[in-house]
Order: sequence, then C-alpha cells, then structure tokens
Amino acid sequence: MLLVHGMWDLIDTAELLASELVTNAYRHSSGSYSLRLRGAGRNRVRVGVWDSNPEIPAPFGGGVMEESCVLAERGRGLQLVRECAESWGAYPIRGGLPGQGGKVLWVECTVPPTRDRAGQYQAV
Repeated sequence: MLLVHGMWDLIDTAELLASELVTNAYRHSSGSYSLRLRGAGRNRVRVGVWDSNPEIPAPFGGGVMEESCVLAERGRGLQLVRECAESWGAYPIRGGLPGQGGKVLWVECTVPPTRDRAGQYQAV
C-alpha cells in the first residue's frame, strides 16, 4: 500500500510499528487479533491492531510505565512504538458477540519533511 501511494519513506517505520503492535497482541491476548493499515491524510498512515484482550497497556493510557520496564529485556516494544510514531492511542471495544470485544491500539506516522538546498523544510 505504501509503495502504491508513494510513501517509500514510511515503509520501515510502518513495518516496525505494525510488528510491535501485532507482537503485543499475540503475546497478551488469548483470542483473535487483526491488523489494519489505512491512509490518515496526506503523507500519513495509521496502523491499528485489534485484539481480544480488553486491557489497555500503560504506554497507551492504561497506566504509567515504570522505569524498570524500560530497562527490562521484555516490555520495551510499546515504548519503542511511542518513540517512533507521530501519534498513538487506544480504545476499548465493548459488547457484541463473545470474542468481539477487546481493544484497538493505533499509531500514526508521517512522511518526514524534506529540506531544500538552503536547509529549509519543504512540504511533501
């Protein structure tokens, strides 16, 4: 999708963000999960992952991430997501049939602006 829309500069970041969110869903939910990638405006993409676990993790608003978590061998993925994404968030999914609840974690990233020869940023 990103190649088709000329967003080559977002491929690595979007791939990293998607990988971290899907890994989080795999590790912390016992049910289904899914990935969605969509445009979110000019030169912007939103990566969203739904999973069946309703608990929203600390970096996304579910509490405060402790320093020991940042230094641990595991548990740094969502902090990495926050550092690489332009914006992020989460929302619970309630109701519906069994297995249809849970949450969605989403992140957005933007094509970085380019600089002209004088070092000024130009709109992409």
